Amino acid sequence: MPDDEIMTVKELAVFLKIAEKTAYRFASEGKVPGFKVGSAWRFRKSEVNRWIAEQEQKQDGKQK
Repeated sequence: MPDDEIMTVKELAVFLKIAEKTAYRFASEGKVPGFKVGSAWRFRKSEVNRWIAEQEQKQDGKQK
């Protein structure tokens, strides 16, 4: 999967290993970076990877 690939909610859920319903909720609440094409959510893999790194840094900061 190239880093600039665009993912659907279902693909995001598989990528993050979470339920599809949870992925949709995260998108709707703005917790994960995404955008809408019509009424369908889409996610750029590179932005999701950046978001994951930010979440890891937040966790590291809390553990110290």
